[in-house]
Amino acid sequence: MINNLTRFRVLQLYKRIIKLSHSWQSINHPLKTSEEQLYIRNEARELFRKNQHVNNLNEIEEHIREGEARIELACHYKNPYPRPVNLPTYSLPPNHNRIRFKSEYEIEDISRPIYLKSYETKEDIPDNEEQLKTDKS
Repeated sequence: MINNLTRFRVLQLYKRIIKLSHSWQSINHPLKTSEEQLYIRNEARELFRKNQHVNNLNEIEEHIREGEARIELACHYKNPYPRPVNLPTYSLPPNHNRIRFKSEYEIEDISRPIYLKSYETKEDIPDNEEQLKTDKS
């Protein structure tokens, strides 16, 4: 259940993002200012709507931290788009011929920056029984 303080923080974050989109000025390409403003508003709306069903307080806190991190990165680098990330080679998915262990999923999750959490698509960790059935086929 979401308490009033968490709801207030989420609404304040949304208001902060919308206000940022109205005052945003593109430094590198002044002609693209309106395009970047529109991107910020649309991205905020899309992600807030996508996550409106989340009821777990820990997940909500993670999303708030992600939003704040993205705001800080955008203001610091004057670029509203997500920054590219280079993951260590040990955290990349292995060949499809091999069974992936739970620890590999955990390492991959830890090495992903918080500002890219909304873009991830979590793979389901298959049960060992399902793995064995597929390996035998």
